[in-house]
Formats: sequence, structure tokens, C-alpha cells
Amino acid sequence: MPDPASAVQAGDGEATGRMSRPSGRRRWVVCALLFLAITINYIDRQIIGVLKPVLSDHFGWSEIDYGNIVFWFQAAYAVGLLTVGRLLDAVGTRIGLAVSVAVWSVAAMAHGAAGAVSQFAMARFALGLGEAGGYPAAIKAVSEWFPKRERALAAGILNAGANLGAVATPILAPLIVLAFGWRAAFVVTGTLGLIWLLVWWMTYRRPADDPRLEVAERAWIESDPIDPPGRTSWRELIRRRHAWAFILAKFLTDPVWWLFLFWLPDFFAKTYGLNLLTFGPALVVVYLLADAGSIGGGWMSSRLIERGWSVDRARKGTLLVCALCVMPLSLAIFAENLFAAVAVIGLAAAAHQGWSANLFTLVSDVFPRRDVATVVGMGGFAGAVGGMFIAKLAGWTLETTGSYVPLLLMASVAYLVGLGVIQLLAPERAAMRVG
Repeated sequence: MPDPASAVQAGDGEATGRMSRPSGRRRWVVCALLFLAITINYIDRQIIGVLKPVLSDHFGWSEIDYGNIVFWFQAAYAVGLLTVGRLLDAVGTRIGLAVSVAVWSVAAMAHGAAGAVSQFAMARFALGLGEAGGYPAAIKAVSEWFPKRERALAAGILNAGANLGAVATPILAPLIVLAFGWRAAFVVTGTLGLIWLLVWWMTYRRPADDPRLEVAERAWIESDPIDPPGRTSWRELIRRRHAWAFILAKFLTDPVWWLFLFWLPDFFAKTYGLNLLTFGPALVVVYLLADAGSIGGGWMSSRLIERGWSVDRARKGTLLVCALCVMPLSLAIFAENLFAAVAVIGLAAAAHQGWSANLFTLVSDVFPRRDVATVVGMGGFAGAVGGMFIAKLAGWTLETTGSYVPLLLMASVAYLVGLGVIQLLAPERAAMRVG
């Protein structure tokens, strides 16, 4: 008897394969908007990590103080992700992402008025609530605007916005701080989101409601099988093995990215004596490599599908390559020079982003469009909870041992463990579409 998963996946590929790619590019305009949203999201998120040495000296923060500030961002992000997916599926992508960006932009600007650990923690909490809507809304938009065979590439491109944000922050923040002070850095970066919001509101519509979408491109977007009617209950979704595969994989691997985002500037400062004015190039290289990994990971699985691989096999094969590329990360602390450390960390960052692009796309491969944001929110909640643990663990580890070795060792094996969990809960023979 044929594998139902293979039948579904083959059917999807054949349906799309009979059509030629349309000349219209409206879907890529939407992808560009999502890319910019994630870029701004990460600028607002990462700036506190870049300014950590300055703020720690100014306010006398301990490692535990900084860990607590990061913890409250993670806590709010977790709470937001647990609820925002369902709200996005109810109100739609256009409204949902607009509200999310408005909240996080105002919260980002509020950091400029903070003067104590508790005030920074409150501003980070509000930022976390707002930013919780970013990825669920973006992945939902991708599922609405792209057929299955293009989704990993689209997800990889928008996910590359995280790396552009991470590249831009260590360049922009020092310039603003030197010219106007650290408070202005939060205000200026927060304003970027409000500017983006105006463009989004004037531009974005669902494919069915967009008058500028050509007929051929709409047919291409809608070439996958039609989702069954109705909505799946939250209780039903949480019982799905595929949902748990995504949730646990996010819990295991997201903390590694949070470690990069909030502690990498500190790692370079303490290990190689860099500071606000000198660690920028190292961070830029790491996140440029991460950009390449994000797009390359999305391209790789899409290319394998075009060559005849099943959707499930292509996604998991790419996840395996990414997991193996993270393993050398534990050697970064023993690197003989900054160049070698940047190379090892950059490879791991690239692998994480390739992993992330395909992990997100697994959700839209399996679940109906109407449930995508909800499931992504569930996984994001788990990843943020993992981030809460890494915030506390990193603060405690660095305060008591002063060493990054235990943290990097755990990070180096997290992805292989995550892939094992995915394969255990969602083997290929069970990877049929949920509906």
C-alpha cells in the first residue's frame, strides 16, 4: 500500500509542476515587506546585547542583572507566542502584524527612558509581547502567498531579515551612541517600525483581495490542494504529534540563537578584548554568514523537492546538514585567533538559520493555512521558554565560572537531538497533511 504522505507530497508537486512559473512578482513584494519587518524586529531585539558593555558600565549591572533583563523579554515573548497565533488566525495577517509592530516599536522607544534594572525589564517585557506576533504572522503570510514548493525559500528570505538586523545593529548603534547617546539609539531604532507600519498598511492584502495580483500568479499561489473548511481547535492541535515535533525542536534549538543574539558581543569583548567600536566587524561577518545560511537552507530543500525528493525527505535532509554544521561550535572558545572563532561561530549561525527556515516550513507543509500561525505560536512559546532557561543559565554560569565552555558544548549538540525528536514524533510514513 503506498505511503499516504508520499502520495500527498507527490500530488502537490505534480499539481504545481504542470504549471509554468508566472511572470508576476507580487508575492515577492510581500516577501520583501516581511523581510523588512523581521529586520526591524531584530534591530529592536538585539540592540540591548550590542549596548550591554556600555549599559553595564553605566549602571553597574552584574551578569545576573543582565540575565534577568533578558529573562523578562523571554517570558513576555513566550506568553505572547502562546496566544498570538490564535489571534492572528482569527483577525488575519494584515491587522495582526500591524498591531504587533506598533506595540514593539513603542516598547523599543521606551527603553530610552529607562534608568534602572526594573525599568529595563518592564520595557523588555513590553517588547517581548509585541515581537511575539512577528514570526507567526510572517509564516502565515508565506503560507497564504506561496505554493508549497516555494515556501522554504520565501521563509528563508524573510528569516534572513533577522541576520540583516543583527548585522545592522552593531553598525548603527555605535554611530548613534557616539553622536547622541545610548538613549537615542533606542528611540531611533524604534521609529523604524512605525515607518514600516505605514507602508504595510497601504500595501498588504490577502491574495484573493489584492487587485494588483495577476491571474496567472494567483493560480500559481493557489495550485496546492485546497484546505478543508473550518478551524481546528487548540486542544486538537496540541494533540498532534507533528505539533509536538515542532514544539520540542524549537525548545531545544532556539536558546542557541538567543545565546548568539544577547551574549555574542560580550563573548567577543571578554575573549578577544573587543568593545563597542571594535566588535562590529566580527558580528557583521557572523550574521552575514547567517544570512547566507538562511537563504541557502531554504533553497536547498526547495531544490531537492524539484529534483524529485519528497517534501518530508527534503526538509529533514536539510535539517541534518544544518545540525552537523553546528557541532564544531564548541571549539570556538579554544580558537587560536579571532578569525577562527568568527568562522566557527558564523558556520553555526548559518546552520541555525537554515535549520530555522526549514523547521518553520515543516509547519506549513503539514498544517492547513488557517492553523499555521497557531502552531508556529506554540513552537515559538516553547523556544522562548528555552530562552528563559538560557538567560538564567548563562547569567549564572558566567557569574560563577566566567567561562562560555559549558554553554557552547550544550549548543553544539542541541540540533542533532532536535532532529532525533522530529524523526521520532513525525517519521516520513506519518507525515500526511493534518486537516
